[in-house]
Amino acid sequence: MKYIRINLLLCLVVLLLNAACKSDDSGDTTNENAENLKALGASAEDLLSDDFYTKLVVEIVYSQGFRPKQLTIDTFRTFLNQRLNKPGGISIVETVIDPPSGEPYTVQEIRDIEKDVRTKYTNGNEIAVFVFFANGNSSNDTSSSVTLGTAYQNTSMVIYQETLQSLEQDLFLMEATTIRHEFGHILGLVDISGDDIHPDGHIDPESSKHCIVEGCLMYFASTIPSTIPNPMKGDIPPLDPLCIEDLQAKGGK
Repeated sequence: MKYIRINLLLCLVVLLLNAACKSDDSGDTTNENAENLKALGASAEDLLSDDFYTKLVVEIVYSQGFRPKQLTIDTFRTFLNQRLNKPGGISIVETVIDPPSGEPYTVQEIRDIEKDVRTKYTNGNEIAVFVFFANGNSSNDTSSSVTLGTAYQNTSMVIYQETLQSLEQDLFLMEATTIRHEFGHILGLVDISGDDIHPDGHIDPESSKHCIVEGCLMYFASTIPSTIPNPMKGDIPPLDPLCIEDLQAKGGK
């Protein structure tokens, strides 16, 4: 069976493509939705533990033709339940919007879209996460590299769905691996905030904020089959023990 090398740099990169990962840590503490406008990784403990928030809602936003596969959504929910302590439950809601214009998108343009279309914000004992499956590609793309996803705030990420759909790879595996990888960064992996319990021997010295363990979901590269007739959730790279221990230290499972 032929295998394809996929690079992950806050995103997945396929074949000979190198991913560019961007993060913007600015926040706005004066906004009424300030809890959702913090730096990347700032809400890791709030998401992982039940100390302050006992429920999680994930809002998946997309325009017609860019909805992720149902299997992607279902297995993402399973992934969240495996790692997050949310006794009040984890729900996923979908919001369909008119196709935004202006692609390829900068991170600031993604922020502007989020401001216009996001409907779920952290409130009471429920913390909210925004996931936009974009109808365009990243402005950082070049002739030799593409960005498949970016986690750009404490509860915000974008998946460049148009790019995923254009790749000659199994779409479910691309969606499922990308959304989990980006959510891993929202959960603080790897050492996003400089407070992981494995400061030495865990971070890839050649790929900042990524795991050094090959085969881990948070490793900069992962190998998956190029063609899988019946893709299963087991084909998605798992988190390695070091990453799991870092999540558990912040209140996760």
